[in-house]
Formats: sequence, structure tokens, C-alpha cells
Amino acid sequence: MEKKLKILFVSPEVSPFMKTGGLADVVGSLPRELKKKGHDVRVVMPEYKNIPDHFVKDFEHVTDFRMNMVWRNKYVGVNKLKHKGVPTYFIDNKYYFFRESLYENADKEEQFAFFSRAVLEMINKIDFKPDIIHCNDWQTGPLSLMLKDNYQVYDFYRDIRTVFSIHNLAYQGKFDPRIVSDVLGVSNYHLTSGNIRHDNMVNYMKTGIMYSDIINTVSETYAEEIKTEYYGEGLDYILRMRDNDLYGVVNGIDYDEFDPATDDCIYHNYDKNNIEKKYENKVKLQKELGLEQNKEIPVISIISRLVEQKGIDLFPAVFEEMLAQNLQFVILGTGQNRYEDFFRYINSRYPDKVSANITYDTELAQKIYASSDMFLMPSRFEPCGLGQLISMRYGTIPIVKETGGLKDTVIPYNEYEDKGYGFSFSNYNAHDMLYTLKRALSFYHKKEVWNKLVKRVMQQDFSWKKAAKEYEELYSKILVDKKDNKVTKIKTKNENHKININEADMEELTKISGIGPAYAERIINYRINKGKFTSKTELKNINGIGKSKFNKIKNKITT
Repeated sequence: MEKKLKILFVSPEVSPFMKTGGLADVVGSLPRELKKKGHDVRVVMPEYKNIPDHFVKDFEHVTDFRMNMVWRNKYVGVNKLKHKGVPTYFIDNKYYFFRESLYENADKEEQFAFFSRAVLEMINKIDFKPDIIHCNDWQTGPLSLMLKDNYQVYDFYRDIRTVFSIHNLAYQGKFDPRIVSDVLGVSNYHLTSGNIRHDNMVNYMKTGIMYSDIINTVSETYAEEIKTEYYGEGLDYILRMRDNDLYGVVNGIDYDEFDPATDDCIYHNYDKNNIEKKYENKVKLQKELGLEQNKEIPVISIISRLVEQKGIDLFPAVFEEMLAQNLQFVILGTGQNRYEDFFRYINSRYPDKVSANITYDTELAQKIYASSDMFLMPSRFEPCGLGQLISMRYGTIPIVKETGGLKDTVIPYNEYEDKGYGFSFSNYNAHDMLYTLKRALSFYHKKEVWNKLVKRVMQQDFSWKKAAKEYEELYSKILVDKKDNKVTKIKTKNENHKININEADMEELTKISGIGPAYAERIINYRINKGKFTSKTELKNINGIGKSKFNKIKNKITT
């Protein structure tokens, strides 16, 4: 991208300062990659009570001011810390953020309305005018509404554009309608029109969707899924309405943090040219966890929240059958009591075959990723998923349910064409999961095949570099031409270059924004089975490429 942008990421959590889930990892990594591309990227989050002291002691106080929030007049402090080259601002207000809980406070609608307004006030005070404000999840939903309703009458704010990223549609922020006049301080029209109302409640997620210039979510398949009733969490109708502005960009992972060649947490370092060391890691893990020490026994890992969304409810029906195979299970995570108790019970019955670690330990997690042979992730739905990306980085073969980002990132192994590097099942069914595990085990015992899969999966690139390029393209769709204040697309390099879908190989196809490895694989298989595409519209015959996705890519391809 030729034009260098000013970008402000707004997030309720950012790694390494505060983390409850994958959102923090995304906002902790993506800005760094965009900064490497020459953009002026900054981040802002609340200054929570439990941010580690070793960060807080290095905060620089930037400014403070009083801010009106309807009838309230509140203190806003702004502190800053530059971490790995990216400036992060912390919004300080002890009343709202010096608490034990992040998201479960009785006045959370007020907390995050305050946060959104404070960010908009802050950028003017510190004289940083972003081209793009990139909001994340329901906690930042009010910002785009406030920008349009309260601030864009002023010159400073007029041409700022917003992106709203949905990391998990299930969490929406639903509140009493009275907050429109008492907390948000915007026109009642936004409520009566239905733009911010859902089920007779103010919905912060819907607010972000309705008032942001572009919406994206964290995988292409999830962007399609959430427009359906099954995955849409009640908001599918509004996502269909904004279909032309809805995009999917698969997350990446930090390849410096997750690198088996340099990782200090694992027993032995290794890379794709030295995978024997991976099996030495396995024996060390078996010893540490009290399992039989035998590098020939396949180790299957589960690193997850133990909740139904992650597919944990599938296990009770088939776990005994799984354990009838010659294998070992290593489980790490916490969650619902019944699933924690289930794995503790299984551990007690099969202590030589199961190690259930009902906790979360980042160092142990790294050891498990490096030491296990397969990583099982049968999520009911999964916006993107980071576990499968980390496992692949460490040469651990993923076994997944085909949904969301799992479908986009894991290409099933096809032994007849010798393509793919993982295993997957499409129906949310315990016995389908069992069959897929058995299929993976059958190849595990063919060492030449298995070692080839391990090396192949380690060659995949799920770093932030590709995702950052796609975000640049996303931002370019809504940039403002300062001369006439109209939204215009800024030309990017190779903008006029179209990919020939009859000639492109896997690598070329994945360069098309909107076509990840899974779709590229399907395009190539279609050519093999059906012959050359006679027209671009024939792409719609491929599973998953419907009218919406086709419209987004049709100008980037040719036959």
C-alpha cells in the first residue's frame, strides 16, 4: 500500500497487558505488523486494576481532562507505554476500571460508553487524528455511533472512518433502552429507528455493526456463517443487510513468540528439518505428566476452555471408545464444572493414558503444543481459532470440525492426491469425530506419510504478514479523499493485476483477498475434476463461494 495511514486500535483488552481470550492476542500482534509496513499505528485500552506492575511502573502520563457524559462530569487520565515499537494508551478512571472484574460489572454499559467517549475526546487532546479507528467487539460498539452522532460535525473528526471487528458474535452487550439518554448521550432516533435495538434492548454489538463504515470478522467462513440463523446469534438479519460491507480476514499468530526453533518453554528446540527432536519432547512430556514413556504412542492434545462452544459436549459419548485405541490424551484448560469433573473422572480411571490438567498454564501449553502428535479442536462454532494455528506451527497435526476459521485454515489430507495436512469432519457429531480420529491414527502408523505431514504443516504460513496485507486492502475501501471529503478507494500496488483462475497455482490463488488456502484447494480440485472454468461465474459452483463472496472477488480474477 503506497499511502501510509494513521490507525488507532481500540480494544477492551490487549496482550500482554490484559488478556481473557484471543481478542487480546490479535490487538497485541496485528498493530506491530502494520507498523512494520510503515503505518503510524497506536492502540488504546482501559487502565485496569490488574495490569501487571512491571508495565505500570513505566507508564508515561500524557494528559488528563474532565469529560461530560450526559449529566456526569468525569475525570479522564491518559497514560502511555511503548511496547515492541507500538504506543499503547491507557484510559485511566479509577471509578470505572479499578475493579476485579473486567466485563461482569453491574454498570458495564456505563463503563464502556465512558471508554468509547474518552477515546474520541483523547485523540483531539493528544493531537493524533487517525485515518482509521479500528474497534473490536461489543465493548467498543458505541464509538462509531458517538462519532457519527456527536463528533463528526467538527472538522477534526469529519473524515475519520471506522472498522468494527467481530471476534465472537455470541457476546453482544445488551442493556435497558433508558441508557440512550442517560448514558450514551445520543439522539433517541437511533433507538426508535431500530438501529441500536434488538429484542427491545440496546445492543452494543448491533450498534457497532450498524454505524461502522466496514465490518469484518476473523475468518472468511465465519463471515458467511454469521449471516445464517444458526450462527447469527439473532443478528443474522442485520449482517445480511450490511452484507456488502462485511468481510472476513483470518487471524495470524506471532511467529517470533511461537517458534519451536527458539521457544525457551519447550524441552528441545526443533524445526521442520529436524523433527526427531519433536519426538524427544513427547517423551519428556510423558514423563512430566506421569504417562507411559514411549515415543511410538500417539499423544492427542486438547488445549481449550472446557465449554460446549469448543465441542467438549461431544466427548462423553465416545471417550471410552477413543481410549480403546493405543493412544494418550493430554487435556489442559478450565470451564464448566461438569466437563472439568468428567475429565478428572476419566483421568482417575485411565491414569496411564490420560493427563487432565484442569488449570491454565502458558508454559505447559507450549510444551503440549510441541510434544503432542495431534491437536483436537471439535468446536461447535469457531470465529477463527488460534489453537490450531499454534499447533501447526509446532508440527502438531490438527483434527477439527469444519466451521469458521477451522475450515479456512485446515486443509484435509487427501491421500490419493497427496494434498492437505490435517483432518476434519463436517457434522457436529461425536461418532464423526471418533471416525476422523481413527483415520488420523491410521496414517500416524505409516511413519513416512506422517513425517511428511508434520513437515508440510510446519511449512504453512499463518503469520500476521498476510493478514496485515488484507487489512490494508480493507482500510483502502473506506479512506477519505481530503479534497472532496468523499470515500474513495486509494490505489494499491498491483491493483489492476488479475489472477487467472485457470492457470494460478495454490500460492497465487491465496493472494486473492477473500480466498484462503481452503478455497484455493477447492478451486484447483474443481479444475482437475471439471476442466477449465468457462467463465468467472462458474466459481459459484464451488462449495462456500456464494453470491456474496463471488461479488467481492470477481473484479480480482479472470479466466
